Amino acid sequence: MSEDESLLADMAAGLAGYGLIPRGGFNFDAREDPPPGPRGRLSGGGPGARPAGLANPLDTWSREAIAAAAKRFGARPVGPNDKPFLPFQRWAMRAEGLKPSPLGILMHPEYGLWHAYRGALLFDRELSFPQRGDVVHLCDACVENPCLKACPVDAYTGNGFVYQACLGHVRGPDGEACRTLGCLDRNACPYGAEFRYPAEVQAFHMKSFMR
Repeated sequence: MSEDESLLADMAAGLAGYGLIPRGGFNFDAREDPPPGPRGRLSGGGPGARPAGLANPLDTWSREAIAAAAKRFGARPVGPNDKPFLPFQRWAMRAEGLKPSPLGILMHPEYGLWHAYRGALLFDRELSFPQRGDVVHLCDACVENPCLKACPVDAYTGNGFVYQACLGHVRGPDGEACRTLGCLDRNACPYGAEFRYPAEVQAFHMKSFMR
């Protein structure tokens, strides 16, 4: 096993202790926009634990978990909600070859829409990553597009996400289903249903969205 293969295996084992999994990686190209560090590695996973008594428990937990992994493996941690905001969506597309769904969430061939990126580990050298095969974009085979038909206010359109329409509905008297069960459009997608977040986790995210 090469040095990089050993590092990636150790990283996967270390992140597993936090309920996170490595989601891919890539090396920055000097011809592109200046990156926030010389090299990059992307990590992600499910919603994870939510410590009580914190103003932003998920972000706090994510930062602590990613920072611990970064310290262990000699990397620099960054998060999707750190300012200035970093192009996590574009990084994810490069790392995994994914494409956006009609909802804007990247469609994963196994997890469907039920995945998230909690942080990235930036290294000061290039890493050798396993060669990635072709990635099937499940949305290409979806004819009915149920993800665009469940929202009561048609918040997702061909022109993007109508934020105010969604927020107004979720906060209003008719938004109980969205507040307790999560986004109806997202839940309507048939792919990756076995990875769907539990209702209480979706309610947690929706409560954060309403703030």
